[in-house]
Amino acid sequence: MGSGNDSILDMYLYETNTLLEQLDGILLAAEAADTFSEDSVNEIFRIMHTIKGSSAMMEFSSLMTVAHRIEDLFFLIREKTMEVVPEQTRPELFDMLFQAVDFFRGEIEKVESDEPLSQSIDHIVSKINSLIDKIQGTAAAPDAGEAAGAENSPAPSGAAPEAGVEAANPDYLFGVHVYFDEGSGMENLRAFMLVNNVKDYSSDFLYFPENVENDPSTSDRIADQGFMLWFRTADERDRALHAMDGVGAIRQYQPMDAAKPAVHPEHVEQVHKDEAAPKAGAAPAPKTDAAPPAKTAGTNAGPGAGGQQHAKESLISVNLSKLDQLMAVVSEIVITESMVTSSPDLKGLRLDNFTKSARDLRKLTDDLQDVSMSLRMVPVSGTFQKMNRIVRDMSKKLGKRAKLTLIGEDTEVDKTIVDSISDPIMHIVRNSMDHGLEEHEADRVAAGKDPVGEVILSARHTGSEVIIEIKDDGQGVDTQVVLNKAIRQGLAAPDHEYSQKEILNFLMMPGFSTNTEVTEFSGRGVGMDVVKKNVADVGGIVSISSEWGKGMTTTLKIPLTMAIMDGMEVSVGDSMFTIPINSIQSSLKVAAGDVIHDPAQGEMVKIRDNFYPIIRAKELFCMEQGCDNIEDGILMWVEAGEHSYCLFVDELIGEHQIVVKPLPNYINSFGVKNFGINGCSILGDGSISIILDVVNVYTAAHNAY
Repeated sequence: MGSGNDSILDMYLYETNTLLEQLDGILLAAEAADTFSEDSVNEIFRIMHTIKGSSAMMEFSSLMTVAHRIEDLFFLIREKTMEVVPEQTRPELFDMLFQAVDFFRGEIEKVESDEPLSQSIDHIVSKINSLIDKIQGTAAAPDAGEAAGAENSPAPSGAAPEAGVEAANPDYLFGVHVYFDEGSGMENLRAFMLVNNVKDYSSDFLYFPENVENDPSTSDRIADQGFMLWFRTADERDRALHAMDGVGAIRQYQPMDAAKPAVHPEHVEQVHKDEAAPKAGAAPAPKTDAAPPAKTAGTNAGPGAGGQQHAKESLISVNLSKLDQLMAVVSEIVITESMVTSSPDLKGLRLDNFTKSARDLRKLTDDLQDVSMSLRMVPVSGTFQKMNRIVRDMSKKLGKRAKLTLIGEDTEVDKTIVDSISDPIMHIVRNSMDHGLEEHEADRVAAGKDPVGEVILSARHTGSEVIIEIKDDGQGVDTQVVLNKAIRQGLAAPDHEYSQKEILNFLMMPGFSTNTEVTEFSGRGVGMDVVKKNVADVGGIVSISSEWGKGMTTTLKIPLTMAIMDGMEVSVGDSMFTIPINSIQSSLKVAAGDVIHDPAQGEMVKIRDNFYPIIRAKELFCMEQGCDNIEDGILMWVEAGEHSYCLFVDELIGEHQIVVKPLPNYINSFGVKNFGINGCSILGDGSISIILDVVNVYTAAHNAY
């Protein structure tokens, strides 16, 4: 495949995935309401014929066929309204549509991983056909026959065109003669896509040649003589001209009446539409076809169509690798700006103009950094909405009634982080449904709860991080059962007293699962340890809290971004360390008499009526240089997660905006992250500063002492 084809495929995958997410949302809302609104019916019809047309262009015949049949089904519903679907048939309709979405998703994943597509689609097509039969049985027989034949007959009205296009059906006298770009190829499929687009604006028209979908031999005739569409009224034809927007490679088209002779393309005066002139060999033809624009406006043309055109142009899709490059360049600018403004050559010089310019430069680099960061930020709503489907499917399979409540779904996070937390959130929601919610509604009622269980998914910002909580109102965690299992697995000592938090942390140990039997959802030993690892990979932490009988809450604390942050520079001997600003509560000097020694020779200090342990950076990192006397150095009171302590360092240098550089794999292989070394940064004078992760510093010190 050439790069051109790759870009077409990328566009197709992006477009289809977007449409499937849209479809999932529509289906979940419709199932809750037990009916499809008129807008939803139109939207599903359009989504299906977009997927059908683009899949046909990509020659994914299984996808095209399924989309085609669902489109036929919704053509029926669109013509006759939802009343045509009996109440007892609706659950079957919803289930079939969810299965279809899963089928499309599965096929798209195969395309993405370069695997062959399914050849067997009979099971899903037969379900769609049986639904069509049931609905046709409900609708008046002749009408249903017309509607079902709409896709395959040239005119949805059921009338066949006469043999010669020039002598069109006397009821269809208003035509459009369409010519495609020379050499564009696959003219029959282009014509087929055009027909589908026209259906958004008119449900009653003829076209010629007729069998463009299934007869590739019509391509030559269309390339040579053009493609004809005929309408009952001039108004319908004029509305249908808007459909020309949706198909690429249209060279020109000419409205004409049946009474007038057809004109050869050389003599056709090009007709302008309301918004823009027809495409005349613009971008490569297949690209547009591979991903026809998703139509979200109403079915009528006019102002809505024009508005949609402008909305489309205000958004642009950018490859994530380009944003990564931008971020890298901005990072280098931040480092270089720091090098220039803190150059040792400037020491002792009074340069008022330079200082002012340096301040302006710092402001501009800050703005540039904020803009480049915001480009990568996406709302968590996409990930959150997917959980509706998980809850819905598991409710049915486990026989538990449950609802999902979403809070703060507009909260924005870095795109790479959103992708990384999707799986952990999915796993935790499944855990809540499987382990959390009670097996029987009677148990919930006896406990004074609503018989319908609730899973709450919330997100909120706290300055430099995002807090995501997954909470259920189920039975909670029986800490005694967890502790007994941990002891059996050798994870816990039988004679040790454990706090509730420590017991809950066993749930995140590798291979730990409280499920007594393996189900399709959980119990395979791939549990919360995977969640913890995935979240840790993006610099986040996971914590669990639970109250027996009341439910369980899993909290993910995730950094907004991992590229640039504000840090406080401190020194220990000749070495420099950076502590993230958001982890620092305050810095303080203390006298030797203020330090309290515990029985294990640990040091503590009292701040605001609370006692906090002191961790000496020099001792933790086994450094030769650095202050030993507590009065010579300074204490940094830091807090992260559930840990709060004082880090003893030599000197406070000042605040800097730093670029986080990951450590080489060779160094990481020594497990330095477990000692709180999270990465490094290049300072203005070219020296390197180690970035400390305050949570792991505490853990390392706790283990060492």
